[in-house]
Amino acid sequence: MKKLGRNLNIKNNQSAYTVAVAIALLLASVLLVTYYVALRPEPERYMTIYLLDTQKKAADYPEYLVAGVNSTFSVYVDVQNNNGTTVNFQVQVKVTSNMNPTFPVNVNPTQTFNGTLLDGATSENVATTSLDQPGNYSVIYELWIVDSTGVPQFTGNQCVLNIQVASQNAVS
Repeated sequence: MKKLGRNLNIKNNQSAYTVAVAIALLLASVLLVTYYVALRPEPERYMTIYLLDTQKKAADYPEYLVAGVNSTFSVYVDVQNNNGTTVNFQVQVKVTSNMNPTFPVNVNPTQTFNGTLLDGATSENVATTSLDQPGNYSVIYELWIVDSTGVPQFTGNQCVLNIQVASQNAVS
C-alpha cells in the first residue's frame, strides 16, 4: 500500500487510507454489478387474458340483464403474449348456469377467436353474447394455446362474468 501511495505521490497516511477506501469501494461496486448481471433471474414468461367494457375500461361490466329487452351485451376480450416467442392462441367463450364451474368448463363454446401473437403483442376481439332465458349464468372466456399439431391446450387463464337475467314480468 505504501508503494502504491508513493507511486501516486501521496504524502500522508490520511490520503493513503482515502485512496485505499476508494479502491475497495470501486472493487465492491464492480463485484456487485457483475453478480447482479450474471445471476439476474429470467423474467417470467406468461400469457394473460382480460376483459374491458364497451368504453374499453375495466369498470362497467354487465351484471343484470332483462330477457328480451337488453339481453345482449358485448365486451372486449384482450389477450397479451409475454411468452418470449410467437404464440398461436384461441379464446373460447362458454356459457353455463353452473355458478361455480371447474376449469376448463365442459360445455361447447358459443364463440371462438383464433389468432397469432408476437412476443409483447396484444390481440383484441369483441365478444357479443345473448342470454334470452331468465336465470343466473357464468359467461367464461378461456385462453387456450394451440400447439404445433393444431391441438388447443388450456392455459389455466380465464375470465368470468356472472350475469343475472330477469324476465320482463319481474321488472314491470
